[in-house]
Amino acid sequence: MKKILAVLILFVIATAGFIGWLFLRMADAVPILNYHRVDNSDNNPSTLKVADFEAQIKFLVDSGYSFVMPEQLVDARQGGKPLPKNPVIICFDDGHDDIYRNVFPVLQKYNVRATVFIVTDHIGMKDFLTWEQVRQLQAGGFVDFESHTKSYKDLTKLRGDKLWDQIYGAKQAIEWALKKPSKFISFPEGKYTVDAEETAKELNYRAGFIEDYGLTAGNKDDGFVLTRIPVQGSNPQTLLRFKLRLKGAPIFSPLNRLKKSFASDGNESIADLIWIP
Repeated sequence: MKKILAVLILFVIATAGFIGWLFLRMADAVPILNYHRVDNSDNNPSTLKVADFEAQIKFLVDSGYSFVMPEQLVDARQGGKPLPKNPVIICFDDGHDDIYRNVFPVLQKYNVRATVFIVTDHIGMKDFLTWEQVRQLQAGGFVDFESHTKSYKDLTKLRGDKLWDQIYGAKQAIEWALKKPSKFISFPEGKYTVDAEETAKELNYRAGFIEDYGLTAGNKDDGFVLTRIPVQGSNPQTLLRFKLRLKGAPIFSPLNRLKKSFASDGNESIADLIWIP
């Protein structure tokens, strides 16, 4: 009995030490929060209710977070330029029209800036922003627009001119429409290849973005591809889940990779046992 107790105590100590190490190694990292839609008419995991989105932004403001933009983060990583205390980045993918109707008023109310990665061929389509709205939001100072590629293709299946067209086409459209450089790209569904990364670098993008539940180091240059924490809705505990993902990212990021590994190996039953908020 004493041996079992001793083993349990050692296990608890080792687990606590490992968790402490995970948090310590990411102490200076920056949470990049990634949203898709904010709308009261939809009820799916990628859509937040307007009140839920505002509650999250209010929580960040009340908790003393400093809202920064991707360029500030990259400047810190590459040149050592200091970031403000408790930095956080707000991002949106796709460019739906609820950015104009529902997101912008909240950003303006709390004096928060956000980056929206747009699929340029989708601009003007049903449920998406128009170029006039994009220009108005860009000029307003609360939203910056960057690339989510030209038409949302799976970049892992593209080569040569087709890959170039997706990455360059969006950059060209944004720079023509907004008269400002396009410096960042969000890879569709987080899928990219070495060719896609190198093409983006060749076109002078400063960084690419994916989703992976983790934090991005803010004080060193350790890669072109930066990870973002996905924010989801359609849950009565949306704010609690948000806080868990934000505060527990050093734990949930490796857990999510483990979960994906089990699932890709065909062990879905084991993957389902790994809980991610």
